[in-house]
Amino acid sequence: MPKYVIEREIPGVGKSTAEQLKEIAKASNEVLSKMGPQIQWVNSYVTDNKIYCIYNAPNEEMVLEHAKQGGFPANSISKISALIDPITAE
Repeated sequence: MPKYVIEREIPGVGKSTAEQLKEIAKASNEVLSKMGPQIQWVNSYVTDNKIYCIYNAPNEEMVLEHAKQGGFPANSISKISALIDPITAE
C-alpha cells in the first residue's frame, strides 16, 4: 500500500499539552474507524507549528477525506517513494 507524509500547519501545536495531543489523536482515530482499514495512521511528528504525519492509504484522495472529516489541515501530501536510513549505505 502506498505511504504518504502529510504536513499539517497548526500554529503553536508544539506547545500543546499531553491532553490536547491526546484529543487530536482521539479525533483522528474516530475518523479512521469510520473510514475502515484501507487507511492507517503510522505515526506523527510534532514540531513548533506543524505536525508531520505518516499514513498508509490506497490514494491521496483518501488522505484528503480523512483530513476533511477530522477537520485537520492537510497543507501538503506527498507520496513516499523510498525509505533510506544508515543501513542504506552498507
